[in-house]
Amino acid sequence: MESITNVMEFEAIAREKLPKMVYDYYASGAEDQWTLQENRHAFSRILFRPRILVDVSNIDISTSVLGYKISMPIMVAPTAMQKMAHTEGELATARGASAAGTIMTLSSWGTCSVEEVASTGPGIRFFQLYVFKDRNVVLQLVRRAERAGFKAIALTVDTPRLGRREADIKNSFASTPLISSSDLVSVKSLGSLQTNGSGLASYVANQVDPSLNWKDVEWLQTITKLPILVKGVLTAEDTRLAVQAGVAGIIVSNHGARQLDYVPATIMALEEVMKAAEGRVPVFLDGGIRRGTDVFKALALGASAVFIGRPIVFALAVDGETGVRKVLQMLRDEFELTMALSGCRSIKEITRAHITTPWDSPRVAPRL
Repeated sequence: MESITNVMEFEAIAREKLPKMVYDYYASGAEDQWTLQENRHAFSRILFRPRILVDVSNIDISTSVLGYKISMPIMVAPTAMQKMAHTEGELATARGASAAGTIMTLSSWGTCSVEEVASTGPGIRFFQLYVFKDRNVVLQLVRRAERAGFKAIALTVDTPRLGRREADIKNSFASTPLISSSDLVSVKSLGSLQTNGSGLASYVANQVDPSLNWKDVEWLQTITKLPILVKGVLTAEDTRLAVQAGVAGIIVSNHGARQLDYVPATIMALEEVMKAAEGRVPVFLDGGIRRGTDVFKALALGASAVFIGRPIVFALAVDGETGVRKVLQMLRDEFELTMALSGCRSIKEITRAHITTPWDSPRVAPRL
């Protein structure tokens, strides 16, 4: 652990430690994996315009999300089946996020229940929700999350069908058990669905409702008082519909590049969503965050905060809760350093003027 100096190094170690089927499940994207690569590469095309001679002896990186104060604008995204990475799974992640003073989002395909995660101690937690064909399952999952003290629902809206993940097909991906968060879900094993191809794809086809639409978002608001974040927005058109539907926030996400390939990197879609939101709801981003500089760039383009997924899972695989804490601390330290070197003393001082992007108009220096 002492020799690890950046977040990416956890993945290399996890690749050696995890079974091939498990590593491939966490690491791979859809089809040609163009978007998977673009999620990272797009950040490299955004450059800084740092300000100098600013007193940065005191820097405050804390912020608030939905009214909850967190230590930094870096939160934990929902990632499925974490016990494949570590025996403690989502419990270790929950403790690590709480120790870091930030929000953890539990996947509804988690291997620990909402009650088990809540039992790890205090912490701000969101619950990620897929809408199943059986709406009674949805109702009871939401109510259990409410009773367990979860503070928001992150509704995933980009998965009417599972994207074509060829690594999972080649590996005949299966995991037992699939879901612990609901005893109501009848399918307990991916392997029970088919012997060839991806068991997860078969599970989604059998259980997740492909008819999900904006009316269901409105229905969800009638069964819970929790704020609802819509996760999977990439366009201005859907941003406006989300705002009209009364959501509490938007997560710009392409599902870690695991659904439709050749969609834009999330950082490239962010500004379009921001302009359409017009400040009416907070906008968050996930996808490709590996450095504190990435966090800064997302905030400069308007995001209120970011979510990280794969870095958490790989750190969990390497060193459990300690790994999760280490990744969050690394990103925190890098982000604070980026703020200092850019001349920003607080989150509110990070502006669009601190970066330049490929789509900006050329800046002409004034004549002296």
